[in-house]
Amino acid sequence: MKLAAVVLAAGKSERMGRNKLLLEVAGRPLLEWLLDTLDASSLDEVFVVLGHRPQDLRPIVEAHRAEAVFNPDYEEGMTSSFKAGLGRVSADAAFLILGDQLGLDAGLLDRMAAAMEADPEALIVSPVHQGRRGHPVLFRRPLFPEILGLGPGETVRDVVLRHEAGHRLVEGDAWCVFDIDTPEDYERARRLFEASRGAAP
Repeated sequence: MKLAAVVLAAGKSERMGRNKLLLEVAGRPLLEWLLDTLDASSLDEVFVVLGHRPQDLRPIVEAHRAEAVFNPDYEEGMTSSFKAGLGRVSADAAFLILGDQLGLDAGLLDRMAAAMEADPEALIVSPVHQGRRGHPVLFRRPLFPEILGLGPGETVRDVVLRHEAGHRLVEGDAWCVFDIDTPEDYERARRLFEASRGAAP
């Protein structure tokens, strides 16, 4: 099964007050840590969807095995950005990955893909941590037309809810449900991430 990732990196980070994907953790921009993880994964395609001030992030994207996709409608929200990236995917399944997903584990992507590959009826795979579903979310190709056809006011979540019978869950870690939206979130994430790296051999 060929796998793609669509990384959402188009937003304004309004609650942060500046582009959170450029915030440094252990001396490197947050987005760079995420793309490093994807570089080390078994993904066949990686698309990073840019929107607000794309020139700020494009050099980071181009330094990795990823392709930048510009979403002119980024102010319409995450669904419009996922659609912009998904339209470029040729793989059998695609991960929706948030650009601020610091601490993402490439092994989780492998486990999610294995769960989908082992179950022909699995259309969606999500990680779950302490009862909470998180990100990334993996979608099988038969759902792509439905996602791409979403109209104004509709979201990817609507597609997920319509296909609960084909939704499988895989155990994830705390990073799957960790949102980095405010300066306080960033400080907490930075401390956790740097501590976890410091503890590594």
